[in-house]
Amino acid sequence: MDPVTIVVLVLLGALAGWLAGLVMKTSGGFLVNLIVGILGSVIGGWLLGGRLGGGMLGQFATAVIGAIILLFVVGLFTKKRR
Repeated sequence: MDPVTIVVLVLLGALAGWLAGLVMKTSGGFLVNLIVGILGSVIGGWLLGGRLGGGMLGQFATAVIGAIILLFVVGLFTKKRR
């Protein structure tokens, strides 16, 4: 994989994590968004199995959906109980 591809994937992962954070109303820095986006793409790829298409837009949507699912599950365990 060439360096330009790696930079693009890192930026798309960070963007997916940031967008998921907006949807789920969480806050995080660049590194947190990057990690959430990358893990979200793995989760989304596992759950959706490439059903959204193989292009960059389909992969980005898969990463965002996976990141939203990840943030939802993490939120279930980290919210303070009353």
